[in-house]
Amino acid sequence: MDATQQAVRQQVRMRGRSYVAFVFSPVVPIVSWLAEIDETLAKSPGFFTGKPVVLDLSAVDLSQAAIAHLVGSLGERNIRILGIEGVDESRLAANMPPLLTGGRACAITTVEPQPKPVKAKDKSPSLLLESPVRSGQSIVFAEGDVTVLGSVGSGAEIVAGGSIHVYGTLRGRAMAGINGNSSARIFCQKIEAELLAIDGYYQTAEQISDSLRNRPAQAWLEGEMLRITALN
Repeated sequence: MDATQQAVRQQVRMRGRSYVAFVFSPVVPIVSWLAEIDETLAKSPGFFTGKPVVLDLSAVDLSQAAIAHLVGSLGERNIRILGIEGVDESRLAANMPPLLTGGRACAITTVEPQPKPVKAKDKSPSLLLESPVRSGQSIVFAEGDVTVLGSVGSGAEIVAGGSIHVYGTLRGRAMAGINGNSSARIFCQKIEAELLAIDGYYQTAEQISDSLRNRPAQAWLEGEMLRITALN
């Protein structure tokens, strides 16, 4: 080999990728807060499995040991913490999830074919999906409304910063008003939903009245109560 020959180094290939994370904001007493998590999991087992979760500790004052215990308690419930925010880094041990900063709302869509954005009359962002959303697919559009011309399959989810309109059967999960928009609504031509949520307030399939099943329906917030009524 020529002594002057040098090995050619290949550049490390790096790509950016975004994930939408649930943000947990615990309150004291932590035991009661965990009990609420258990109630949610009892109604929707595996709801958070495989989903990134961020722990926002800005509303509580926990020691390093308490934070570690909380992360461990969530782990026992198959809730994996992607990162922690709202706390001084000195309170995080080396084996804890990292401190996160700069979190913001983002829009990620995973659907085939690609959804087509449309402009609403008020020029607010909206997303039109001309194809059904199949089981396992996730549509996240934090900027505004989402309209689905077809159905939403079981195990699929629609997440919107505004309202959600489904012109077919809604069998999966629909979460509207995720950025604090309490005036958002959910409309569907046939309700068989696994979960409906607006601005963090939700009802699971077990809580939705049987009298509403297979009927056109709408959901909205009345104070801190999610209301669901038939459209006809």
